[in-house]
Amino acid sequence: MLLGVNIDHVATVRNARGNIYPSPLEAALLAETHGADLITMHLREDRRHIHDADVFAVRNAISTRLNLEMALTPEMLDNALAVQPADVCIVPEKRQEITTEGGLDVLSQQDKVAEYIQKLTAAGIRVSLFVDADSNQIQACREVAAPVIELHTGAYADAAPQQRRQQLARIEEAAHQASEMGIIVNAGHGLNIHNVAPIAKILAIQELNIGHALIAQAIFIGLPQAIEQMKTAIFRARSIPY
Repeated sequence: MLLGVNIDHVATVRNARGNIYPSPLEAALLAETHGADLITMHLREDRRHIHDADVFAVRNAISTRLNLEMALTPEMLDNALAVQPADVCIVPEKRQEITTEGGLDVLSQQDKVAEYIQKLTAAGIRVSLFVDADSNQIQACREVAAPVIELHTGAYADAAPQQRRQQLARIEEAAHQASEMGIIVNAGHGLNIHNVAPIAKILAIQELNIGHALIAQAIFIGLPQAIEQMKTAIFRARSIPY
């Protein structure tokens, strides 16, 4: 299982003082040196953390893949085509939200999503759709020819202990449904060292994208150690059968 390290919240700390540090670029280089399989960044429309210059700097410096998260807007499409990341993950976005609250509604906007996938694919960019673990949404992903989906794990991560098993079952069912359709399955949102193992055990999921928890843990033990800790947790979970 691959680990994508999301460096958005390094920029959040930087922007709190309007300074030039800590540097998202430095974080990206440190992350890939210490085990990140890819670097994930979300260029939001309001630029609340990552800025345009950060994306270009990281894209030009890293040797691993850049996974650029973006909203389904003409501006972000133009940005992605200019940056040319290896991957784009299309996510829903609301200005007033603190963080992404759910999956993209592919079902209600299939024509638009299909158009964006076609344009990005033609430019050599692999496209992922960030969706909830919902059978109808996954079917819609297949109909718009999405090569990859990323399952939203937020509901699982935020669930009370008595509901977490139910949320986990939904994710596992969705992952197998998509995988059987020939769609590559990734997952992310709200995952941390304490809840990642059950998700990592789902063999249909190939990649996890984790950010906030890694940056938070890095405050106490450093980013290299936080990444190593997470990769160890994933490896152990993946290696131990049900």
